[in-house]
Amino acid sequence: MSVRTNRPLERGAGRSPRSWWLAALSDDQPEAPVLEGDVRADVCIVGGGYTGLWTALRLKEADRSLDVVVVEAESCGSGASGRNGGCALSYWHHFTPLEKIGGTEEALRLSRASADAVVEIGTFCEEHRIDADYRRDGWLWTATNPAQVGRWRATVDAIGRAGAAPFVTVGEDELVRRTGSRRHLAGVFEASAASVQPAALARGLRRVALDRGVRIFEGSPMVALHRTTPLRVATTRGLVHAERVVLAMNAWSARIRELRNAFVIVSSDVAITAPIPERLDELGWTDGVCVSDSRLMVHYYRSTSAGRIAFGRGGARLAYGARVDRSLQGVSPPSDAAWLERSFRALYPHLGDVTFESTWAGPIDRPVDGLPFFATLGRPDLVCGVGFAGNGVVPCVLAGRVLSSMALGLDDEWSRCALVRDIPGGLPPEPLRTIGGRVVKRAVIRQEAAEDAGRRPSWLDTRLAALAPSGLVPLK
Repeated sequence: MSVRTNRPLERGAGRSPRSWWLAALSDDQPEAPVLEGDVRADVCIVGGGYTGLWTALRLKEADRSLDVVVVEAESCGSGASGRNGGCALSYWHHFTPLEKIGGTEEALRLSRASADAVVEIGTFCEEHRIDADYRRDGWLWTATNPAQVGRWRATVDAIGRAGAAPFVTVGEDELVRRTGSRRHLAGVFEASAASVQPAALARGLRRVALDRGVRIFEGSPMVALHRTTPLRVATTRGLVHAERVVLAMNAWSARIRELRNAFVIVSSDVAITAPIPERLDELGWTDGVCVSDSRLMVHYYRSTSAGRIAFGRGGARLAYGARVDRSLQGVSPPSDAAWLERSFRALYPHLGDVTFESTWAGPIDRPVDGLPFFATLGRPDLVCGVGFAGNGVVPCVLAGRVLSSMALGLDDEWSRCALVRDIPGGLPPEPLRTIGGRVVKRAVIRQEAAEDAGRRPSWLDTRLAALAPSGLVPLK
């Protein structure tokens, strides 16, 4: 299988290969101007991805008269919101850390709310005619080597003790059929999950926000935040005076001093294959079920309605401090594209002749516990939401509720939820964070390579790997 970068993809044939995730950025929506000069707003949202756009919509739902401004550095959806693999997962697999920070009842409430949010995305797309390839076919949490078998048990058992049962064990034959590969040894299924074309969803949110009177300024990166009264957000060519400011910047939040040591920034790399609908039909892989394995540097994958396979891996590269450079925000480097290819071939050796038509990368903001956090930054009119750890499609729907309630000063179930908490710590400052992170990452790679080969990892690698922040699936 070769990695190619010169063929157009669906949703934008004739454009660049990256158009599978960028096609929606070239749609027929109204242009959003660059911010020039001074403007005033009731609320200024910094960041035009899922978090910022859902927050803007929630604010307008609460009060249509609010003047809401969104400033976005590039185009809405051009960051992690448009670059992910399109797996829309609930919070059931994060039940244990949720229970730790909020107790059993709150963990149940947030998990159920997230499952409802999956449905809400589908309803939103239907109501607003957003062609985001929404398919609610669930999620398979699997093992692809013997060491991974049962890594979900602690989570499933904790949920069971709380009186819920969202996961069901999947038989071997069904698992092979639904994943298209006999390399999956065991797994559990969670029915609430869905898949989407991520950039199309982001652009749909943008369109609806514009229709509801949200003012969006693209090509307008924040260059300074002045903590005056009222707050002032400076962009390269303009200034927003706002009564309240919401920071919804994903990995770029590391530029804010209070958030500098709250999370690490790692890459997520995704590849998309050529269309192979007949081959998928032969395998029985005919729906949009999301699949992941049970490793820290997780593999996640799914098919699209056009018969492609989107295949990704998290955590390949580690940023230094707040630097989100092009290796985390563009075409995947050749070495990581080759790693994706090897991983795909290992799982799907019978599809070895299938080509990747494109690979790309996006940044992940990963706190130690793998959960997002929402906080005020020294004053109630300045709030932030960050730390989605690579699982943001659905949690950002909830983030919009949390941040809008916080920005409006409401005292409700969202402003009081367990995810509104102190900014997490546990990470050293630079350069120790990067030096230590590289040591830990290499240990993780060695540990997971040993497990794939059926060997026992070294004691040291196991101990070092345990220091890594939680990823898509909890392993601790």
